[in-house]
Amino acid sequence: MEQISWRLVHLQQIDSISRKLLWKVLHKDPELNSVYQWTNDDWMLSFDIKLERAQMIKSMLADKELQRKIVKQASKYKIVTIFDPEYPEQLRNIPDPPFVLYMVGNSSLLSHTPNISVVGTRYPSEHAKTVMNRLLSPILKDNWLIVSGMAVGVDGFAHELALANNAPTIAVLGSGFEHIYPRRHLPLFKEIIRHGLVISEYPPHITPQKFHFPERNRIISGLTFGTLVVEAKTKSGSLITVDQALEQGKEVFAVPGSILSKTSEGCHQLIQDGARLVQTSEDITKEWHDRG
Repeated sequence: MEQISWRLVHLQQIDSISRKLLWKVLHKDPELNSVYQWTNDDWMLSFDIKLERAQMIKSMLADKELQRKIVKQASKYKIVTIFDPEYPEQLRNIPDPPFVLYMVGNSSLLSHTPNISVVGTRYPSEHAKTVMNRLLSPILKDNWLIVSGMAVGVDGFAHELALANNAPTIAVLGSGFEHIYPRRHLPLFKEIIRHGLVISEYPPHITPQKFHFPERNRIISGLTFGTLVVEAKTKSGSLITVDQALEQGKEVFAVPGSILSKTSEGCHQLIQDGARLVQTSEDITKEWHDRG
């Protein structure tokens, strides 16, 4: 690992350094050459933080145990930073790109095309699974890559469909690799590692937190040309992913459903707002080919 990448991973794993603060650090010291020499006063005055926080950061920058932990992680997982040439270009260009990606599996899939993100409710109807099978199986047979979040429901079924069709898939986690969530998807996690790729911006020891899941959605949408929403309520994590996709200039596809179903309300709202209505797989593939 290059020195600048090592320093970035080190900073990213310090609890007292938020993403917002890390952006400010990079703005002040783009090559991260000076951070280890900064005094408590340097941290306090440059970034308007309290003494206690500055002392904690200084302490962790000198912590040999944390450094050994990172070395151990790097021997077990692939770690790519925004400074590295293998960092995915499609993420480099989104607002608020992740500084570090931890990976396990086939990292070459990050450059695989064509691709699409699939999101939806954690409580899909049986009808939703039938629809997903009909819409996704044809493109999976054409070696499309599916990106999703390995959550219960639509996410998990999307990964399972990809695996069943021997198609590539990428799971983006809201936790570190040592704390797979949900636990029931541990077998799915292992299967994706064997045949696809699992990535996370969170270090392996980080446990899942509620705010991690909306955070990771920008990566799910950022990795592909478009996002397909299968079933979603009007207020749901799936629509957060849609917001991220729109901010990134990506396509949004929505599957219509019953007007009696709460989990179709979000999709219908998206269609009213201009999302592409999807009735067949050709509605997706045509958009891909029309991009040139």
